[in-house]
Amino acid sequence: VLQASGEIDLATLPYFHDQLNRAISLHVGAEVFVDLDGVTALDDTGIGMLLGAAGRAREHGGDLLLVCNSDRLRSRFSLTGLDRAMVVQARVALPRHHAGERNGTPDRRDQKSS
Repeated sequence: VLQASGEIDLATLPYFHDQLNRAISLHVGAEVFVDLDGVTALDDTGIGMLLGAAGRAREHGGDLLLVCNSDRLRSRFSLTGLDRAMVVQARVALPRHHAGERNGTPDRRDQKSS
């Protein structure tokens, strides 16, 4: 889980981009969670960077999932279409292949609908 806080904008993007790429490289083929609950602002460059990182994770057999409880950010994700291109959830859930392992089906309680 990569936790972000503060503003993700043109000024902070290089650092966050490096950290995100490192997490994807270290966890090839895995789900990488980005916790955005501490983020106070996210501009278009940040959204573009998240979409690009998700593409890189998928190219390597993994995925990038966003954890976000901020109504303001979730509304922005909806307006920009980011929530249709990426998984945005309320909390870190078990990897998909482990969810609902008791009966072989995903546990709906592990997912929050938008």
